[in-house]
Amino acid sequence: MEKRRNVYEAALSRIEKIFTDFDNVYVSFSGGKDSGVLLNLCIDYVRKHRLNRRIGVFHMDYEVQYSETLKYVEEVLAQNTDILDIYRVCVPFKVQTCTSMHQSYWRPWDDEMKELWVREMPRSAYRKEDFDFFSDDLWDYDFQIKFAEWLHRYKRAGRTCCLVGIRTQESFNRWRSIHSDKNYCCYERFKWTRKIADDVYNAYPIYDWRTTDVWVANGRFGWSYNHLYDLYYQAGVSIEKQRVASPFISAAIPSLQLYRAIDPQMWGRMISRVNGVNFAGIYGNTSAMGWYTVKCPPNMTWEKYMHFLLSTLPEEIRQGYLDKLSVSIAFWRDKGGCLADETIDKLRKMGVEIEVGESTNYKTDKKPVRMAYLDDIDIEEFRELPSFKRMCICILKNDHSCKYMGFAPTKAEKERRDQIMEKYKKYYGENKE
Repeated sequence: MEKRRNVYEAALSRIEKIFTDFDNVYVSFSGGKDSGVLLNLCIDYVRKHRLNRRIGVFHMDYEVQYSETLKYVEEVLAQNTDILDIYRVCVPFKVQTCTSMHQSYWRPWDDEMKELWVREMPRSAYRKEDFDFFSDDLWDYDFQIKFAEWLHRYKRAGRTCCLVGIRTQESFNRWRSIHSDKNYCCYERFKWTRKIADDVYNAYPIYDWRTTDVWVANGRFGWSYNHLYDLYYQAGVSIEKQRVASPFISAAIPSLQLYRAIDPQMWGRMISRVNGVNFAGIYGNTSAMGWYTVKCPPNMTWEKYMHFLLSTLPEEIRQGYLDKLSVSIAFWRDKGGCLADETIDKLRKMGVEIEVGESTNYKTDKKPVRMAYLDDIDIEEFRELPSFKRMCICILKNDHSCKYMGFAPTKAEKERRDQIMEKYKKYYGENKE
């Protein structure tokens, strides 16, 4: 157990452990405040202790980034070339996008879209040809794991550790990744580490830092940082919501319009790069994107409107929605969704045909309710009930995975997940204190 100390001291202790036990250490560096602080901690540690070793820096260049982020990345890397091995990756992996009805993903640095690239590829970048594991079906999160394994082999390392600047304050999922009792094995029982392959680990030395700790450290030690955050502040974005990430994911859509004000030149190039960017940037916080009050066109039911929307989509996208819909319809018809007694009473009073069971395999006091899909229903529990209106909202939000509906994954998605779990199951184990 670690003694009580401030987060800075704790982080240095963890970094010391990593540099002592691992012969190959690299930092996953996005250009954001968290990974920036982590990289600065490592640079300072190596210089202070005059270690005769180098730090790897893994930077996934997504092509579309704020100009300030690009400046910051270039600055940090250029100032520390004497101790850094830089792996700036520019490859066309698949990246989620929620800006378009016609695209569920896009590819940075896609050779077929070279004329539309928002900027030239850095000369020192690693390309897809540099990685023997690269394939067109790789997503960005898959690439990160495979890169770790590749670098481990490339360096002929005994042990490899990737330092990642995630903080549990950022989200529940990040908190769970550290504190869950059922997760990847740790290195020597340290909860802030995760085994991802044979002799390859992730480590999270600043997992217990708060946002204020990050900015205090930058100020106290005079570290350089991404001045995009200054522009965020001037634009009225609170420090807890200031993020550097792919601009086309669902969480980033509400702030996509900031590109227009903060980085107009980049915005102009983004519009033609990814389908739907301009529309999402303008209407990302409005009913036009289906977030709030969506209205059905005159003389149409929601079911008909759904089929109309689907008819405008490419076959692959359309079939994805239909597959998820069929799963949901079968679930509500055969098994039933779990609803509270109060909701059940409301449905009965409204004349909705339902069949209520007595028990369910789920750990809940709610009861299973079998019912047909509704067209729409004006009820407080709208998001708990199956309706074609909810499906329409999914389509209008470009929610290709139908998270708004709480849909079960498709067979293909389950198979893909099972393959990943099978590959890494030998690394699972009980987390220790």
